[in-house]
Amino acid sequence: MRQTVETGLPAPAQPFAWATRIGDLVFTTHGPVQADGSILPAGIEAQARLTLDNLKQALEKSGSSLANVAQVQIFLLDVADMAPVDRVYREYFEPPYPTRASLVVAGLVAPGMRIELTAIAAVGR
Repeated sequence: MRQTVETGLPAPAQPFAWATRIGDLVFTTHGPVQADGSILPAGIEAQARLTLDNLKQALEKSGSSLANVAQVQIFLLDVADMAPVDRVYREYFEPPYPTRASLVVAGLVAPGMRIELTAIAAVGR
């Protein structure tokens, strides 16, 4: 049975949850969303760092951690942002890294947003 996790992040304006737990797995989605619900008006490194901070917070509230992440999908607006995102990503993850797909897309829903990610992690391991 699906359970929405109370992450402490601002309530999304759209119909989705920041983290959903099913059994021993947690499914998450994140972007550079600030405490007031707005998008961080900053460069890609700052947006990536806030996105990963939000992921970390949601995982911890789910009973998991970055060490338990099995898979990540990163969506970017510009392929040139991949190198700076990788630099920030290495601050949060260490080898062995989760599997990852990195995609360049035509647009993201929220104006000003340059990155979005999803992740799947194990809980309680």
